[in-house]
Formats: sequence, structure tokens, C-alpha cells
Amino acid sequence: MKRFVIIGLGNFGSAAADALYRQGHEVIVVDQNELAVDRIAPLVSRAAVGDGRSLDVLERLGARGANSGIVSTGDDIAASILASMSLRDLGVEELYVKVISRDHARVMERIGVTETIFPERESALALAARVSGKESLLNYVRLGNNFSIQEMAVPDAWNHRTLRELDLRREYGVIVVGVHDVLLDQIAAPDPDAILKDSDTLLIAGSDEALKAVASVK
Repeated sequence: MKRFVIIGLGNFGSAAADALYRQGHEVIVVDQNELAVDRIAPLVSRAAVGDGRSLDVLERLGARGANSGIVSTGDDIAASILASMSLRDLGVEELYVKVISRDHARVMERIGVTETIFPERESALALAARVSGKESLLNYVRLGNNFSIQEMAVPDAWNHRTLRELDLRREYGVIVVGVHDVLLDQIAAPDPDAILKDSDTLLIAGSDEALKAVASVK
């Protein structure tokens, strides 16, 4: 079991707190909005109304030495900086910060947070990828700068062939990380010698450029 400290209980922070607690972790949350704290309190280990930027408040809540911190302070960039610095001062090494702009992300990266999350941008990129006219593209998840996973239907050109024959790593620079049999609703590790069916979808990882090329296959 890990201990997480979450500062800020908007939609993002609340969803993260609920998910982590359901997974069996100790979750400590803090926000200045009493209603938000009351709403999440039954779903976490400890919830408190307070200033998440304050070293003393976080110390009293038990943040010192926590495994990870998640900072989600809305559009208050200064608050996210101060909260992150306080968590770092308390020995929290892994810090994940929700950001609202590229400039916000640059600032947080400069002070050494583990990762910045820009939900609105990532959701927009995923939506754009799905609605850009590529009928084979079903899902799209961005994992980092210029690297993503997409789920796509097996193109006609690949149907009844094997992954070994297709050699997608050499041809496109992508890796198949899973095969989803839609009829059986099962996802399995890729078998290089299994024959692909038109009821399969492929989970493919690679750079954005490589995935764009793969998505254009008919």
C-alpha cells in the first residue's frame, strides 16, 4: 500500500483520490473548499479543509515521506508551485501536477516535478485523432511527448496475415502490445504467428508520426 497526498479537489483531483483509494492505497486530500472536502471524505483515508500550500498543514496531515503527491489547484499557477515545493520539502519525491497551459507545464518542469498532466489538451488530441477521418482508429491514449498507444481495427491489407509476416516494427517503427478479440471481448499478448481476423483490433504503440502512418493503411 502506498500513501498519496492530493492537493485540490476539482474533478481531476477528486477522481484521482477516489480511484487510488479504491485500489487500496492510503489517500490524504486537502482543499480550501469545505463542500468539496465533505463530499470526498467518505471515499478517502483522510480529508481536511486547509491550505495545501502550507508546509505546516501538510505536515499535520501526514504528508511527510508520502510516496507521491498530486497537485490539482485549478488555474492558480502560484498555488501549484508553492504546493509542489512544500511537498518536496516534506520528502515527497514523486510529484504529478495538473497544468492549464504549456507555460504552466514549463514552470513546473523547471522546478523538477515528475510529470505534468494537461487533461484538456490530451483529451482534445485524442478526440482529434479519433474524428480525423481514420475509420480504423478506435481509441487513442497519449503517454508522453511524441509517444502514444492507439487501438485500431485490422486493415483489410493485414487481414488473414500474421504479425510476423507484417513485421510492423521494421515497416513502420511501431510495436503491437496487445490483440483484442472483439467477439470474445478478450485482450491477449500478441502471438506473432496467429492469423489476424477482421474481428480483431490491435493495440499499437509508437511515435506520433509512426502511428499516423499506420492509421492510413487501408
